Amino acid sequence: MRIGIPRESLPGENRVAATPATVEQLIKLGYEVVVESGAGARASFPDNEFEKSGATIVSTAQAWGSELVLAINEPSADEIGLMHRGSNLITFLRPRQNEKLLKALQEAGITGLSMDMVPRISRAQSMDALSSQANISGYRGIVEASYSFGRTFGGQVTAAGKVAPAKVFVIGTGVAGLAAIGAANSRGAEVYATDVRPETAEQVESMGATFLKVRSGEADQGVSSDGYAKATSDDYNARAAELYMEQATKVDIIVTTAAIPGKPSPKLITAQMVAAMKPGSVIVDMGALGGGNCELTTPGEKIVTDNGVTIIGYTDLASRLPSLASQLYGTNLVNLLKLATPGKDGQLVIDFEDEVLRNMTVTRDGEITFPPPPIQVSAAPVPVPEAKPVPGGVDPDPPKNPKPWWVSFSIVGVISVLLIALLTFAPPAFVGLFGVFALALVVGYYVVWNVTAALHTPLMSVTNAVSGIVLVGAISQLGADNMTITIIAALAVLIASINVFGGFTVTNRMLKMFRKG
Repeated sequence: MRIGIPRESLPGENRVAATPATVEQLIKLGYEVVVESGAGARASFPDNEFEKSGATIVSTAQAWGSELVLAINEPSADEIGLMHRGSNLITFLRPRQNEKLLKALQEAGITGLSMDMVPRISRAQSMDALSSQANISGYRGIVEASYSFGRTFGGQVTAAGKVAPAKVFVIGTGVAGLAAIGAANSRGAEVYATDVRPETAEQVESMGATFLKVRSGEADQGVSSDGYAKATSDDYNARAAELYMEQATKVDIIVTTAAIPGKPSPKLITAQMVAAMKPGSVIVDMGALGGGNCELTTPGEKIVTDNGVTIIGYTDLASRLPSLASQLYGTNLVNLLKLATPGKDGQLVIDFEDEVLRNMTVTRDGEITFPPPPIQVSAAPVPVPEAKPVPGGVDPDPPKNPKPWWVSFSIVGVISVLLIALLTFAPPAFVGLFGVFALALVVGYYVVWNVTAALHTPLMSVTNAVSGIVLVGAISQLGADNMTITIIAALAVLIASINVFGGFTVTNRMLKMFRKG
């Protein structure tokens, strides 16, 4: 089967659906790859690089006339006209908003797979183009903000005076929001963030930002069954607006990332909030494609309000880093085709038994297959059913062979008597060593087991310091008259030292990941 990579016709689009590196991977799957002349020029991928990777440079009509077309944006009517009946198209189709496009694909007999319909399940993460592009958009949003902002992000102490760090407030801590937090924090800004999902607080704080929770009187919002945040209530929205207004008067930069698939972007920042911001402040509205999270946003443009606030409403943030965005998007497509080419023979197999392929397929064999059946992706635990009362009060399945209380009591008593006898008749030196051993057990238990499992690695220097007890005990035996004891003690010193110093080395490396500069 031949794969066609056309040049994107959308004005201002700099990305391409494949790179020389991903072309090689597609060829290994058994496909023949053709690339429209100049398709990768705006992403710094010239035609000769594609040819070196094994692709053939062709015209526009030949690229769109392939059996399988890989693109980024929605095709125009003319581009659909260049495709053959029975061919396949993989791109961003946005079926929730484009009923006319689905109808056009249906009438043309084209099988369409939409990259924005990749389900948010674990095994589909490598194909999730929305996340890969949002990651780039979040980073680029901070770059655009820093260009429009009249100061540095990081604080400084100079001979001319002290400069306070910029304050950045990120609304929404999905992929784009976290990328924005990381980019702002790396530049030395003081970063704050909020989200309707309180469980993201740990992620935010791990990146050096401060999580601000909306003081709502209701239960936490959580995540819906499709992997996105649930719709918020009026009470939550009112309290969130209070938080946004409070931060608008304090921060220098606001980044909004709220988007609802298939619906207009929610309005989070009102004109009143913009008016309360300081002159020179910046708003980066990453929900501009859906109309914007700010009331004053003009999608696709950057404007300056009467009070000097810059509102960036660019809808092509990922396209402003075309080389990286193309590479990540092309890799998403390669991972998808690995799933859809089980025989690695260059034959596309759209198996509707596979929930990923079924969810992505919006048209097939002259039929519109959108919307797909729902996929349960919520990580919420399944509620445990309550025990039903048993008629007559008799348990039909009683526990087998329950141990009476005196069995455990007897075992503990026997062990205690044996230890007392052992310590009574043992040499004084043994009693001292046994005391150190018992102390090590108690200290080790309370030091290690009282630490959350998630902190074992970053706190390895602390948990491994328990080996210091072994180290002290071993050092005390190095002067023993018995050579065997001396050798064992020396080995114990060596092993315990490796454990202790290794723990501090690991912790130091992890701390470097979170240090500014």
